[in-house]
Amino acid sequence: MRILLVTLLHPLPTNAARGTFVADHAQLLRDSGHDVRIINPLPRMLQYMEQRRSTLTGVAKSPKKFEHNGFEILSPRFIALSDHPYPSLTSRSIRNRKKAIESWLGTWRPEHIICHTLWPVGELAKSLAKRWKVPWTGVVHGHDVDVGLDHSTIGKRIRSMMESADNMVFVSQGLKRSSEQKNVLPKASFVIPCHSEMDAEWARPMKPWKGRWRREAIDILFPSDPRRPEKNNLLALQTGEILEHRGWIVGMTTLKQQPRSIVWDRMIVADLTLITSHRESGPLVARESILCGTPVVSTNVGDVGTYLPTSLVIDEATPELLADACESALETNWIKNPITLPRKFSQESVSQQWSSLLQGLQEEE
Repeated sequence: MRILLVTLLHPLPTNAARGTFVADHAQLLRDSGHDVRIINPLPRMLQYMEQRRSTLTGVAKSPKKFEHNGFEILSPRFIALSDHPYPSLTSRSIRNRKKAIESWLGTWRPEHIICHTLWPVGELAKSLAKRWKVPWTGVVHGHDVDVGLDHSTIGKRIRSMMESADNMVFVSQGLKRSSEQKNVLPKASFVIPCHSEMDAEWARPMKPWKGRWRREAIDILFPSDPRRPEKNNLLALQTGEILEHRGWIVGMTTLKQQPRSIVWDRMIVADLTLITSHRESGPLVARESILCGTPVVSTNVGDVGTYLPTSLVIDEATPELLADACESALETNWIKNPITLPRKFSQESVSQQWSSLLQGLQEEE
């Protein structure tokens, strides 16, 4: 099948960590035999504006066309203002890129359009689907439901896109449940997670911690950019402070725009991974940490509650409870009690689910 993948987030030449889950999905579709082309619209901005958010790093001077993993990416520019005071301006700007996209595609036309994240690139996906008379599927990773639907200016537009798409895919059951609570009524909705696989070079069995209790140095990995407010780095620092009061010597490593190989290297050497986010769609880093052999302690976000032991998932996110969970992770014998990820997160399972959806065979959940 010919598939056009439209996405707001995708790795850039100077920011390989941006939107890796979208690049993974493109590779999965190609491995399944589909002919995939990628459009990654980017907002017009000056370089200093990249400081507003870590995911904007590399956007200002990103080329109009570039290659990634054997895919040629087209990045048409659109106008977007901070906090979206005039969404109609952004919507019109991104829809006006249609002719440039057709010129780039030549005679190639998709049989299906998949759009990762809805605002604002869903406006383009919807417009192209109507122009070419093909179905389109929206994929929600978190922000559109958790924040966007309640936004004063773009909330109605996101709701309209979710209800007009031929299919809506949520990457976690929690996101689908949240959209239902907000009375969003898609034509068809499915839960298909992002898949998690680990290269053999980094894959490790779960490792038990060995050392003197409350007298040893421990390396805690905070697997996010501290500048992103939803990641709640302050809570992680407070947790580390509590552990130090108990006698531990705590070192905390953070992640910014590192390539995946470096991220996995740091997961391997860490004693545990600590996630303190307010909201998450996965998070993928939790599963990757487990595949690297490092236990995870997390607030109850995304789908971590479906595979982490209850002692490591904290509903009431306080530094004291997170510190207790960190100690629980350190004292557990992971050789005897390993964490096994459910099959639904495997590449094979996710590929099968997407194939069924694209063939129109998957029943609505």
